[in-house]
Amino acid sequence: QVQLVESGGGLVQAGGSLRLSCVASGRTFSSNTMGWFRQAPGKGREFVAAITSNGGSTYYADSVKGRFTISRDNAKSTVYLQMSSLKSEDTAVYYCAARTQYGGSYVLPSQYGYWGQGTQVTVSS
Repeated sequence: QVQLVESGGGLVQAGGSLRLSCVASGRTFSSNTMGWFRQAPGKGREFVAAITSNGGSTYYADSVKGRFTISRDNAKSTVYLQMSSLKSEDTAVYYCAARTQYGGSYVLPSQYGYWGQGTQVTVSS
């Protein structure tokens, strides 16, 4: 079992920045690819970014590329999402997830078996 707890969400003006954190506990964190997803009201869960277990590779949705940066610190069992140049369309609940399936694309929520409770990010225009 892996428990994930996100923090760092809040209200920010358009153009501002936030850093989300996700602390993992339980089984070995460093062996999992980690992802960030988001869900806006009335929409499905959307892939945002992912990072491989050793941090060697990162992947981003086109909508956040160049504005968001995912990173991890395995010694602290923590994954981060640095968000800059925020836009109103970034408003959503953001979820951290640990990948447990490797038979499909990393953008699919079904590839991730552990999820945090989510943290709200609201960007005002």
